[in-house]
Amino acid sequence: MHRIVLGGIGADAHSVGLFVLRHALTESGYQVIDLRTQNELRDFFEAARTADVVMISSMDGHSRFYTREFLELRKEYGTLDAHWYIGGNLSVSSSPDEVARHFRELGFRRVFPGYADLRQVLRNLEHDLAGRRPAALTAQDGRTPATRSRTLVLPEDQRMEDEHFRIARKEVLQHWRTGRDAADLDANAEFLGGRPLLAAAQLRARHTGRPLLQPRCGVADAIGQAALFTALHRAGANVLSYQVDSLSRNNDYSGAEEGLRASSPDRSVLNGFPVVNHGVRALRQLAARTPTPLQTRHSTRDPRLLGEISYAGGVTAFEGGAITYNLPYYKDYPLEESIPVWQYVDRLTGLYAERYGIILDREFFGVLTATLLPPCLAIVTTLLEMLMAVGQGVRSVSLGYAEQGCRSQDVAAIQVMDEMADELVGHARHGVLVTTVFHQYMAAFPEARQKALALIRGSARTAALSGCGRVLLKTTAEAWGIPTVTENADAIRQARRSVDAATPADLDPAAVDMEKRLLRAECDHLLNAVLECGGGSVTKGVVRAFRLGLLDIPFAPSVHNRGEVLGIRDTGGAVRLLAPGRLPLPADIREFHRDRIQERLSKDRGQSRRTAAEMAAFDIRRVIEGDFDDWPLS
Repeated sequence: MHRIVLGGIGADAHSVGLFVLRHALTESGYQVIDLRTQNELRDFFEAARTADVVMISSMDGHSRFYTREFLELRKEYGTLDAHWYIGGNLSVSSSPDEVARHFRELGFRRVFPGYADLRQVLRNLEHDLAGRRPAALTAQDGRTPATRSRTLVLPEDQRMEDEHFRIARKEVLQHWRTGRDAADLDANAEFLGGRPLLAAAQLRARHTGRPLLQPRCGVADAIGQAALFTALHRAGANVLSYQVDSLSRNNDYSGAEEGLRASSPDRSVLNGFPVVNHGVRALRQLAARTPTPLQTRHSTRDPRLLGEISYAGGVTAFEGGAITYNLPYYKDYPLEESIPVWQYVDRLTGLYAERYGIILDREFFGVLTATLLPPCLAIVTTLLEMLMAVGQGVRSVSLGYAEQGCRSQDVAAIQVMDEMADELVGHARHGVLVTTVFHQYMAAFPEARQKALALIRGSARTAALSGCGRVLLKTTAEAWGIPTVTENADAIRQARRSVDAATPADLDPAAVDMEKRLLRAECDHLLNAVLECGGGSVTKGVVRAFRLGLLDIPFAPSVHNRGEVLGIRDTGGAVRLLAPGRLPLPADIREFHRDRIQERLSKDRGQSRRTAAEMAAFDIRRVIEGDFDDWPLS
């Protein structure tokens, strides 16, 4: 049996494609050595000793940076007989042809600079391995490395004490040289006091019923970022954000500095804006000339310094959380470690409210892995993040949800999430501002631009009908790389027209009500189970629930997530539980999901012969290949 090493490299955290490819390879008779995500190049060379093929995935555009020692490592490891493949969004600044030429010159046998058709990959493998004897095993058999050992302590719910926070803050501000400029909270608050608050803008949007529109945007250079902000504001963006680069997200500020030096206002080598490297002064200059609220969007492993510099630099909203910016992104990051780190961010946010009356917003990335995600898991995870943040004094929360593609289910999910959050912490009884955020389809996008445009238009209508307070926008370029200013501006205009054109006739109230009843029952069961296994403690409940599989995120790369849950679409496009794993759902709910899936299989006998992974891959490819007449799917 031929052996294939498969994994993601560097800071890139995309895991869904790896999941699908792993299952396809296994089902085709290959032995897969699964390294998961966020490996160093040396990890691949170690595993390649006993492999026939090494497959490297890099989706964040920094593949050249991650493989810069390839030739040196080939010399160090001697002659390795394995074929090397690489694929993904390989560069943010070079053409596909240039990238392919570069990697072939390094010695890669196959290069896929963009979406790689699964069937073509399997055909290439069959051709390349024809007549080849499988590599011999040695003492180092290339199995997935074990998780690092550490002593873990269950986190507490209690609000951080002032002295504990003060000591931690002194250390955090020393993580990079720009940290010292964020030290003076009084000066930070004075500057923040003159900046537009996202919390206030969202409250106004809630009263008007017209959601705020927010594009994603981030380039390395400050001048380029300023030009981007100006153009997108003119196009109609209500909120703007710093999309942080992948190297900064892994706290590799030295690597980000290298990329920043290689960038210019017209050419970004990084796939985002390195907030920490630019520092407080640069952020204040940008904020002073930007009339909209600013948010920092990222997925940083240790976000504490990023939060400090963001707030000190005039950012009034900060995204992420201990679950949502951990398990879907990092291979080995225990919740026992991520929760205290994010409690620091939430306490910092709360302090600005308590001492200075400045209500900063905290958003939770309920998108998770985005793909075929049962909405109940997105909702409950986000609510738990919210409860942990409010416990540290946060006064404004934004709850993110990723569109799945069935309008009645997506509308129901936003409404159930909003209603449950209001019951738990809402302003009327608890003084917390709650906003729901609708993320336009976050899974792999259609390659054909006309199909992508249809998706964007239909998605914006769904967002408007859901009653959300803010919409995170996508562009027609999603399948091909980082969008240009023009593509982002066009997406804003398309979304605004579609939002304004939405009417009640676009929605089936009976279908929405049915989905809401189902989701509310599912969420109640899941949330109660988490609180029960924590003995009433949210933090302890979160850790234990994921350990036991009471919560489980499909496709997540984390070894601290059981990975037993899998969703696929029913005949109407709604995501149902094909494999519910250990989720604490009663028999009648499990039966409902089985019936809906069986209805799909009975209509297509060919699908009934597919494995679970094949059905999931089919649903993912269906959107990528534009195999739909209109959006949403129903």
